[in-house]
Amino acid sequence: MKVNSVDELLRYLDGVVSVDHEIVTVRDEPALREKIDGLIQTAVFGEGLVRDTARWLIWEIAQGLGIYPASIHQLYMAIGGGDVPADFTVPAMNIRAMNYNSSRAVFRAANKHNVGAMLFEIARSEIGYTGQRPMEYTASVLAAAIKEGYRGPIFIQGDHFQVSLSRYKSAADAEVQAVKDLMDEAVAAGFYNIDIDTSTLVDLSYETLDEQQNTNYTLCARLTAHVRDIEPDGITISLGGEIGEVGHKNSTVEELHAFMQGYRRELTQGLPGISKISVQTGTSHGGGGLPDGTLAQGKVDFDTLHELSRVAREEYGLGGAVQHGASTLPPSAFNKFPEIGTVEIHLATNFQNIVFDYLPREVVDEAYAYLREHHKDEWKPGKTDEQSLYSARKRAIGPFKSQWWNLDEAKLAEIGGVLQEQFEFLFDQLNVKGTRDVVEQVTTRVVIHKPKPAEVAAAVAAEDVKDLAD
Repeated sequence: MKVNSVDELLRYLDGVVSVDHEIVTVRDEPALREKIDGLIQTAVFGEGLVRDTARWLIWEIAQGLGIYPASIHQLYMAIGGGDVPADFTVPAMNIRAMNYNSSRAVFRAANKHNVGAMLFEIARSEIGYTGQRPMEYTASVLAAAIKEGYRGPIFIQGDHFQVSLSRYKSAADAEVQAVKDLMDEAVAAGFYNIDIDTSTLVDLSYETLDEQQNTNYTLCARLTAHVRDIEPDGITISLGGEIGEVGHKNSTVEELHAFMQGYRRELTQGLPGISKISVQTGTSHGGGGLPDGTLAQGKVDFDTLHELSRVAREEYGLGGAVQHGASTLPPSAFNKFPEIGTVEIHLATNFQNIVFDYLPREVVDEAYAYLREHHKDEWKPGKTDEQSLYSARKRAIGPFKSQWWNLDEAKLAEIGGVLQEQFEFLFDQLNVKGTRDVVEQVTTRVVIHKPKPAEVAAAVAAEDVKDLAD
């Protein structure tokens, strides 16, 4: 149920949540879990001041219940310092489609297995084609936690806050400013974890590794300083760097040294730096679509990943190396990541595939018809129709967001149940079961209250994301 005015919204919550000026108090949590569905509908599909008020209420309700956006920096630095064993791999889950329903499945799995080491994330490109600005994304995740009775820190991450190579070449300052603007918006929304991706600027035409990585590490250091300027008091936002663009050549230890040594030279003295490093070890975003529309399983160079993680921890005090593009790997691969000390693994496409597999057939057909009409540029020579649809179908998520969110309850429950099984499998394989206690021990809680909206927030202009990583 979506409501249409602030007065109607407050009446909807009467007796469940009280609002005294800017102080929000939960009066009846069981009743709130029933009402939160309408609150998040308003936060996502409402307009103007009632939408912004619903988002504010979700934030303040979560703070009051002990559900709070936090930085994973302290956990990763504890791993890098040897104070926490490097025997689990944190899943970073890109929730693209049906965020509230999908995130509810995450929290059910997390509650069942006492999981605290997990990240919810969305990339710069995904923000565009899924139609989820950071404030909406945070509201959806927090509402899901409220609905499922989760407690503790919530790690929300900006994945691949990436500099576009083509735009950087044509207008470098404007492209860097666009990334800074996105950082400003994301941090204000509670994204206290950000992956800086300037790996697109690595230039392999140079002879030395330092020259190849120079623009990458220099700009990463500049963006690190920007985040440190805007992060909330008491929170050190977790930052990641990247030495190899996903889908390109595998990273090496020598490249890691070149990046880290240059990054440390460029970073303003005294500023906390990155806590992890993303590397390329053989995967690609989205996996590979075969001619019949099925998925080709990827492979990972585990020896390289193991050595990069070890060097990142032992020589630079980082949590370790990060694996991207991993959700379409064979199931037997996932338990290897914690065995070799991988600190974080990024997972996206398989969750999207589950949604498409279980959507009603007529809903999928409608989405595919839209793609054939509006995204024909995805149909490349030599690709079958099935391959092209597989490549393009993520672009239907935003345009069909309302329809998919509002499927009948039985279908939503079915999709949520399959997703929960997948999250439970990953939590088991990545060895994050039982991590909530250690996460809460090392994570400093910082209570952050936001002012009640008095006017409509300025709209953020959409951007073309076709040339950005997924």
